[in-house]
Amino acid sequence: MIRNVAIVSLSSGIIGESSVRFEVEIGLRRLAAYGLKVRFMPHALKGLDYVKAHPEKRAEDLLEAFRDPEIDMILCAIGGDDTYRLLPRLFEHGELADAAKGKVFLGFSDTTINHLMLHKVGLPTFYGQAFLPDLCELGPEMLPYTRRYFEELITTGAIREITPSDVWYGERERFTPDQAGVALPPHPDRGFELVQGPPAFSGKILGGCIDSMYDMFNGSRYADMPVLCRKYRLFPEAEDWKGRILLLETSEEKPTPDEFRQALEYLKTAGVFDAVSGVLVGKPMDETYMEEYRQLLTQVIRRPELPIVYNLNIGHAKPRCIIPFGVEAVVDAEKQVIRFAR
Repeated sequence: MIRNVAIVSLSSGIIGESSVRFEVEIGLRRLAAYGLKVRFMPHALKGLDYVKAHPEKRAEDLLEAFRDPEIDMILCAIGGDDTYRLLPRLFEHGELADAAKGKVFLGFSDTTINHLMLHKVGLPTFYGQAFLPDLCELGPEMLPYTRRYFEELITTGAIREITPSDVWYGERERFTPDQAGVALPPHPDRGFELVQGPPAFSGKILGGCIDSMYDMFNGSRYADMPVLCRKYRLFPEAEDWKGRILLLETSEEKPTPDEFRQALEYLKTAGVFDAVSGVLVGKPMDETYMEEYRQLLTQVIRRPELPIVYNLNIGHAKPRCIIPFGVEAVVDAEKQVIRFAR
């Protein structure tokens, strides 16, 4: 059972801004209601400018959270776009490998890069939720589907299985105090959608936000990101993908179909699609480009025998489940379930 939670800002420092203080207080009340003790790591609340300017302090916070024996869970505040800058501070002298312990680590979006860092040092992690987007949800309560998986994780330290949500929600238009207590309108959802290949397959899941993975290969956002990722060999080699299941989801930036194609092409060139046992793809936020992405998956991958399951409630579209990385998973699209080994 989780008792002590550390909150880290490994990408954006938004939770330190006064404009979101009311949201942070909502999240803290919810965590307290679970009986959880919360500790913000020393630099997590320093604000956007400070956190942006000091990747070394972000790295210090992560290492300290792993080293502290009282901390059971490391919860990411939110994503962002430059957590790759922690790489030299975590890998130049084996810092992360020395500090990393078997704790629950939860985050998504740009935190994809942190998941790959932890995968590199052999730690299983949990993908799909974060403090500000989920615990601080402005509605009367956490979204029920999201809450179900968060509660399972903090009470058991694991996720046993994932089934689809009956509904999905569009993104909130305003994040202002007047939205506190305002529920998001639900839309009927369609469950897991088998795009191609056999409905049942297995393997350990790895992946995350395709935008972040794209930036590992393409330097248009940050010219030094592909350089650092290559230097520290962050993206797994094709051999490491063998028999795994690739998870992909798209960000709130809603990449255009052309950008989505380019990202898939990078993954294809890296040998990922020739190695994996299947592909899981999250619902796009607001279902933007839903059909275009579906078509591109088959057009670019060009392996009709490779299972592709679409429309998972994971990543940037609400609600969100939690997917364990590094744990054997069995996907059954026909039975609409993904089960995980204990």
